[in-house]
Amino acid sequence: MSDTPNLLGFRIAHRAMRADSRRLAHVAAEIAAGRQPCGPERAAAIREYATKLCRGIHHHHKAEDDHLWPLLVRSAGAEIDLSELSEDHSELDPLLEEIQAVAGDPAELAKPLRRLADLLDEHIQEEERTIFPIITRHVSGKDWEEMEQHVRKGGDPRFELPRIEQHARPEELAELRKLAGPVLVVMLALLRRAHRRRERLIFGAA
Repeated sequence: MSDTPNLLGFRIAHRAMRADSRRLAHVAAEIAAGRQPCGPERAAAIREYATKLCRGIHHHHKAEDDHLWPLLVRSAGAEIDLSELSEDHSELDPLLEEIQAVAGDPAELAKPLRRLADLLDEHIQEEERTIFPIITRHVSGKDWEEMEQHVRKGGDPRFELPRIEQHARPEELAELRKLAGPVLVVMLALLRRAHRRRERLIFGAA
């Protein structure tokens, strides 16, 4: 194990959250404006996707609150100020709850999803700009790996893993496969078909 934290998993997870919030907001806006049809099957898929996306985002930032922030305080001490990032997390929860409450009506999702995408863009850019260099300087590879294990617990791999594959660049995906070994390859192969069907149904992707 390297003594330098590998931030690749976090970077891709952040990218997936931002991209998928924005993509889903666009689809919901198109449906709300009457520019795209939305039958029962698509509406059900959008409801499930929005709900799982919100749960995944909540799980990620809760894990940061419970495990990453304390690790940074222990490792960096006075160098770290987490107040603004913690405030962002406090803003996220009611917005995530609002999205899940209206997830059954795709037309109602457009505005809260757009707010979510905007908030995630701002928050994640600031987090990666300010926190990632501190992690690299002060956190050991061992402590980082233990923290990532906490983040992975309680997640939904059937939803998260295919999206990680989708949003990873080829060289990043090759590194992930090298780090995770054959288990990742097998899981992705098992989950890929259902993920692509969902993508076609919701987003019209091939």
